[in-house]
Amino acid sequence: MKLINVGLARTGTTSLKAALEKLGYGPIYHTFDLFTNSAHMDIWENAYEGAPVDWRAFYADYEVADWPAGLFCREIITAHPEAKVMVTVRDPSEWYESIHSIFKQGMNINLPIPIVKRIKNFIINYPAKHLFQGRIDDREFMIQFFQEYIESVKACVPSDQLLVYSVTEGWEPLCEFLGVPVPTERFPRVNTRGGFRGMVLKALSGLPK
Repeated sequence: MKLINVGLARTGTTSLKAALEKLGYGPIYHTFDLFTNSAHMDIWENAYEGAPVDWRAFYADYEVADWPAGLFCREIITAHPEAKVMVTVRDPSEWYESIHSIFKQGMNINLPIPIVKRIKNFIINYPAKHLFQGRIDDREFMIQFFQEYIESVKACVPSDQLLVYSVTEGWEPLCEFLGVPVPTERFPRVNTRGGFRGMVLKALSGLPK
C-alpha cells in the first residue's frame, strides 16, 4: 500500500477517491465496497468485537481513501510503516453538522435488506455508541472529538510522511505530497448531500440485479 487516508467520514473522502483515481491510484477502498464484499463485512464486524486482523493482508490490493479506516487508524498505520498517510479535514463546525445529519438519517432508515441492516449497524449504530460515546447530539463534545482525533493522527505519524488535507485545497498539495504531476482538469467535487440514504441507494443501484 502506498497511501492511507484515515480521515473521518464527511471530510471529502468521496471527492478524494475520485481525485486519486484520476491520478492513477487504485483500487481505492471506500464505504461502497462494503455493499459488495460480505467477507470484508465479516472481518470488520469481528474487529469491532476485538478479534485480531491482519491489516496488511486485508488492504493488500488497495489504497485507502475512506471510512472505516479511521476506526482502526493506529493499527492500520502501524501495519503499513512504508505508506504515506493523509488525514482529510474540514471546518469542525461544518463537519459536525454534516456527520450529525448523516447519523440521524441513518438511524431512521429501516430498509428490509440484510446488507443494508449490516452496514447501518457498522457505520451508524456502532460508531454512534462506541466511537462517539452516544453523544452525537452534543455539539461541543463532537467538535472536540474531531479536533483531538486529528491531533492523535499527527502524533503517531512522522511529519514528512503525513498530509493534513482539505479537498477544498485542490490538486497542488495532494500532488506535491504524492510526487505526481498536477492534472490540467478541475479537481473533482463529488456531491454527497444525499446523505446516508443517498449513499445506500447509489450503492444498491450498482449491485447485480
